[in-house]
Amino acid sequence: MKALDELTFDNRFARLGDAFSTHVLPEPLDAPRLVVASTAAMALLDLDPAVAETPVFAELFGGHKLWAEAEPRAMVYSGHQFGGYTPQLGDGRGLLLGEVYNEAGEHWDLHLKGAGMTPYSRMGDGRAVLRSSIREFLASEALHALGIPSSRALCVIGSDTPVWREKQERGAMVLRMAHSHIRFGHFEYFYYTKKPEQQAELAEHVLNLHYPECREQPEPYLAMFREIVERNAELIAKWQAYGFCHGVMNTDNMSILGITFDFGPFAFLDDFDAHFICNHSDHEGRYSFSNQVPIGQWNLSALAQALTPFISVDALKEALGLYLPLYQANYLDLMRRRLGLTTAEDDDQKLVERLLKLMQNSGVDYTLFFRRLGDESAALAVTRLRDDFVDLAGFDAWAEQYKARVARDGDYSEEQRRARMHAVNPLYILRNYLAQNAIVAAESGDYSEVRRLHEVLSKPFEEQAGMEQYAQRPPDWGKHLEISCSS
Repeated sequence: MKALDELTFDNRFARLGDAFSTHVLPEPLDAPRLVVASTAAMALLDLDPAVAETPVFAELFGGHKLWAEAEPRAMVYSGHQFGGYTPQLGDGRGLLLGEVYNEAGEHWDLHLKGAGMTPYSRMGDGRAVLRSSIREFLASEALHALGIPSSRALCVIGSDTPVWREKQERGAMVLRMAHSHIRFGHFEYFYYTKKPEQQAELAEHVLNLHYPECREQPEPYLAMFREIVERNAELIAKWQAYGFCHGVMNTDNMSILGITFDFGPFAFLDDFDAHFICNHSDHEGRYSFSNQVPIGQWNLSALAQALTPFISVDALKEALGLYLPLYQANYLDLMRRRLGLTTAEDDDQKLVERLLKLMQNSGVDYTLFFRRLGDESAALAVTRLRDDFVDLAGFDAWAEQYKARVARDGDYSEEQRRARMHAVNPLYILRNYLAQNAIVAAESGDYSEVRRLHEVLSKPFEEQAGMEQYAQRPPDWGKHLEISCSS
């Protein structure tokens, strides 16, 4: 295991030069202190977990110190925000400190969010508050534990620095990690500003470092775009299967790697609601839960437009045509597994759709239904779950179809069924009210709840002794929390 001063930097994005980013130093936080750290994320850098408790850890990730080899840069990009194009965005409160490679040869961006003003801050102060930093940390690590591709979070550093939002709050920084922080909006920026040389340089950078296998194809750029389409189809299938709402799927928040990225007003479903809107600024419901699938395709189309200098329009359209079939195949496979099914039948899609409609009309808890469905045999499980539904006749009809489908699926024991279903149906998810409880405690200086919640969510499929309160349906007040982009 390594100490902090033993990290090895290789700042590949910084070497692209000033057309792609601007050198900026982080603005230190007052009295920086550790709120929470992820030992799993630290392991990706081969760091000894004990270093998180040292003063230099908070100083490095609170903006007071910097590695000699680090080259902090604010990245420039643009993007479509709620469907409208914004010509220049960029890292308004974030800095790419540098790229570190571990002993396995993996490169990880160290990206510090809340590091102060940059040339791209526009009207902002460049700061992040404690609540938004905690939410991003918890979401990053929770999604990863669920098997959903995501950026990672190393730590949250709190402070005494005052920050004004709707009221005075305290500033914080979250150190997030990914193999790249390049977005769809990077390509859009150079396309719409008509800078073909820089756009070609960016495309080569992404192709060589992140999609090298595409070099072996007759049309490498097309192969890369096709892989991006496939990754996003799989990602959004996992969002939908596990009830995750991103909340702000602007093209500047879409990763070129197909990972969950740039957390803002996200939420997991409590009661199933296909029309759920988690962002209180999304008045038209553009980024509602059910709209995430078509918006994923819309965003890929925006990226395709920016790639027209390299790929023919017909080839791009053909690659985009892969998105919905791939999404549907991935989603149905996940839902079959969540229902405990190991084989495929033609009517499985209808079986899922009927269930979701019943859940929608009855306000059934999305996560707990699937978990309890696997607690015992199909016959006993549906009997116990029946009382959660308003349309009893409708549920009874579905239950009969489901039991018959399970019987056709194969001959396996109740223990095998439980183990298989519990391995894909989490008991613990990051509910908004749980995050809010942890934030309230942290804002009063008590970080124990944030750390405990992080530990519980790191093993979402395993029943954990003494943690029953994290597997309950939310109280009424916890179902209707309004979340904004600064939350």
